[in-house]
Amino acid sequence: MNVLDIHQVGPMATVQDLGRKGLHHAGVSGCGPMDTPSFRIANALVGNHGNAAALEFAGVGGRFSVSQPALFSVTGGDVSIRLDGTALHPWESHRMEPGQQLHIGALRDCVWGYLAFAGGIDLPSVLGSLSTHLRSGVGGLDGRRLQAGDRLSLHEAHSKNEMALSGMWRRSVRPIRVVPGPQDDYFSAETRKTFTQADFIVSAARDRMAQMLDGQKIHAERGHDIVSDGTSAGSIQVPSSGRPIVLMAERQTTGGYPKIGTVASVDLPRLAQVPSGRSVRFNYVSQDEAEALLISERAALRNVLGNLVTKPNRQNVRGDMP
Repeated sequence: MNVLDIHQVGPMATVQDLGRKGLHHAGVSGCGPMDTPSFRIANALVGNHGNAAALEFAGVGGRFSVSQPALFSVTGGDVSIRLDGTALHPWESHRMEPGQQLHIGALRDCVWGYLAFAGGIDLPSVLGSLSTHLRSGVGGLDGRRLQAGDRLSLHEAHSKNEMALSGMWRRSVRPIRVVPGPQDDYFSAETRKTFTQADFIVSAARDRMAQMLDGQKIHAERGHDIVSDGTSAGSIQVPSSGRPIVLMAERQTTGGYPKIGTVASVDLPRLAQVPSGRSVRFNYVSQDEAEALLISERAALRNVLGNLVTKPNRQNVRGDMP
């Protein structure tokens, strides 16, 4: 069995797959990757299909080795990758031999990165998923962050080909699109207008559960407390501080603050990748528009995954998010 040795690793490194489904009624959030398209591309580059588990890390990757030959890929954004001193490209797969060390540096202009291995990570499934939920200590490796000295078993690999796509999965620079509600009636028309005209700063107060926005304070004229109701990924809660909180992959399943909007699923990975200190703007769209945008994005992603090429026969393959 192939074993991945973790010699150094950055903060917030966890094992993730596509998450848990259908358990919100039991208080179990979906979890899964913060940037699902990048996660899917990482797995596709090493020939993984279905719901293979990979490593997600924030900011800095780390240093790794394997006990048997392995095919790996790194995605999420632009990042320095070296294999025994040889520089490699992200958004491609590469072969690593026993005795070699893989160094993944700091991500540039993004937050979340992915390291996938052919075959995927071999761990026990918890509630139908390998995804790590840090706050409850469920899934992954003992429900915790990865650390130096950890060892992870890898499934047998089926793919031997090194694959590539030309360029990165490009992210839109448009405002983050938001579906109104479900408590947008707690906010006046003027406040809702301000919400879409103001610049918000992505705060350093962020993790896999939520990220806070600084800047313009948002006031709920009907009050900042509601009877707790269900939340979804992208829910924008507004507590009495007036600082909006966007719920992310590891969110709680219910909340008692009014929600001025919900980030469209197509744009939630893009918001997750905005570095702290950067500004963002929001723009309201209808639910129908948000659904159409997601369908279009998934078609673009399928196009990218369907046009991966075996190295060195590279060609221009781009997937532009709508």
